[in-house]
Amino acid sequence: MIVELRVDAQRPRRWLRHLIALLAADRHEVQIVPVRTDASRPAGLEALLEIERMLLRRGRPCGADADPALTNEPRRPPQRADIVIDFTAMPRDPTCAARLYLRPLYEGVAGEDAALAAILGDDLPLIEILDEVSGSIAWSGKPSAETADGLGGALDAVMARTATLLKGVIDAGPRATAPRGSVRRRSLRTPSAYVLRGLAAHLVRSIYRLCCYSPHWRIGWRHTDDAGIWNSADLSGPAWRAVPSPGHRFYADPFPITWKGRTFVFVEDLDHRVGKGTIAAIEFGDDGPIGTAIPVLEEPWHLSYPFLIVHDDELWMIPESSARHEVNVYRCVRFPDRWERHATLLSGVELADATIVRHDGRHYMFGATRDGAGGYSDTLSIYHADDLFGRWTPHAQRPALVDRASTRPAGHFVQRNGRLWRPVQDCTNGYGGALGLAEITALSPTDFAQTVHHVISPGPRWPGRKLHTLNRCGRLELIDGTIIQPKIEALRLPDRLGAPVDARGR
Repeated sequence: MIVELRVDAQRPRRWLRHLIALLAADRHEVQIVPVRTDASRPAGLEALLEIERMLLRRGRPCGADADPALTNEPRRPPQRADIVIDFTAMPRDPTCAARLYLRPLYEGVAGEDAALAAILGDDLPLIEILDEVSGSIAWSGKPSAETADGLGGALDAVMARTATLLKGVIDAGPRATAPRGSVRRRSLRTPSAYVLRGLAAHLVRSIYRLCCYSPHWRIGWRHTDDAGIWNSADLSGPAWRAVPSPGHRFYADPFPITWKGRTFVFVEDLDHRVGKGTIAAIEFGDDGPIGTAIPVLEEPWHLSYPFLIVHDDELWMIPESSARHEVNVYRCVRFPDRWERHATLLSGVELADATIVRHDGRHYMFGATRDGAGGYSDTLSIYHADDLFGRWTPHAQRPALVDRASTRPAGHFVQRNGRLWRPVQDCTNGYGGALGLAEITALSPTDFAQTVHHVISPGPRWPGRKLHTLNRCGRLELIDGTIIQPKIEALRLPDRLGAPVDARGR
């Protein structure tokens, strides 16, 4: 299949190579057609992007870098394309006979300037893929900004997820989307103020990291006799207490289980001085934590999010190892501190926070995936299998969702009143910024839909900037979030949520 990329001849950028690689991996033949447009280049844009490259990224490339070789390389005359992807704002050629003519829109407007206008307005845009043959929106999504350092990083994040949406439409067809909203035409602001503000913010963050461990997560716990957050949709109820941790280490991603008569909470345990996560376990009793964390699993690579599942009367763990591009399952040999790697469920996939549920006789694995560029928390992929140990097959909707507010798993699935729910990370205001409670309204090997009914943010009952896990076991309910943690112990304030509690949990 021949896919034609129509690009602004004045602005060939490195992100196009990422899209070409994605399409070529599926054996599509890609041809580039430079188009002369009437779009005016924002004054000083390329110089500002180069300043960012040197100061923010220390010379490392990103997708926003100019790449003149893309349009200057020798190429044969264009052939008749099966699919055209038009990144310009120029009118479509009425004689074009391609079966799909896809045009990315940014807040309803085509062209790079529309994406830049949204970014300079201090947000990443809604991305829509318009099929100009049918006149309908084939798919849409909202990118996350974890990798969006400066103007160049933001443009890279937007175009990376544009590539994800385009590949999804080509691979799996158009998706049901909300009706098109009003077009938000924005004037293109001068980018210099945005870039200077970004450089200043980068300097402030660098100074902060010299003084404080960042990010520094902590786990909150409480005992509650009702369904807790799932019932109230907020943090009200019994007071939250923080699990104590050494000053140079944090605990995050709490997964509790009662096994062989004892309750342990499995956590990511990260030593800031090393920068690599391991898995530890903390025993809990009626009065809270008992003793200190016990190391239970370490690999040469980073581990986090120790998802637990009981299968065939045995206990299994699937910790995140997305940096290794694998999803591995470990069997509990001796509870809680001995685990052995049993099988690799997926390989060659950058999938974070694998979370499994059994539904209508099949196992479904949800996870946040990344196809090599862009944010880490905006793309949901689903796999399904007859058995926990596979063979795991990609869902028909590949990927299932692109949305920074409701993609990334945040804990175990929950059944409530006969309906399936899952906690999700709302990364609208940054990674792990809030929790969403999402009802799964359709789930099969071919269908998926969910509705987020509630969003819960940190507040007076759980101070901090983030809230990104929700799990429970019996009466024990757990969350996590971040706090300021100075590296110098004398500067640390007492954690009022970490004070000992009496037998009644006060």
